[in-house]
Amino acid sequence: MLAGSAVLFVLVMGLFAAAMLKPGFGGRWTERTWILGGGILMPVPVLALLLFFAFAMGERHLPWRGEHNPVRIEARAHMWYWEFHYLDYPDAAPTIGVMHMPARYDVDVIATSDNVIHGFWVPRLGGKVDATPGHETVVRLYADRPGAYGGICAEYCGTGHTAMTFRVEAHTPEDFRAAISGSAP
Repeated sequence: MLAGSAVLFVLVMGLFAAAMLKPGFGGRWTERTWILGGGILMPVPVLALLLFFAFAMGERHLPWRGEHNPVRIEARAHMWYWEFHYLDYPDAAPTIGVMHMPARYDVDVIATSDNVIHGFWVPRLGGKVDATPGHETVVRLYADRPGAYGGICAEYCGTGHTAMTFRVEAHTPEDFRAAISGSAP
């Protein structure tokens, strides 16, 4: 997306510079030609490529897509903290405020709440879903490399809302198993 917007920006700034630095630039074309060329012919191919890319990448992150079985983690929202349960690992203890996940694997986070609507969001890894009492919503996360990522409650949920943050730690598969078993360094 950044590359596509950069291409459009360079094209527009190039036309602007030419119009400012070269007197009479573009005077031989009608307003209609400028509108069609600059408003349709220039941005449409770039936007079409971006749309195709967004659909192709977005499909990959849908919960029912993927080449392998995703890791399932339940995110339970409380007033004002997150509790994470590792559904595919029955021996793993729940964690509070920190969600561990394997890097380079699809992870389906099942968000729910025991009180009010909260918003589960890890901006660098995936989209936002609401954690609603009595319902489960699923968002697919993917970390392309190990690291720490910030997560927030993106739905105002009361006086403690601003402190309702959490951290996502993406690990190698071996380190992930160690982290959820409690034997990580």
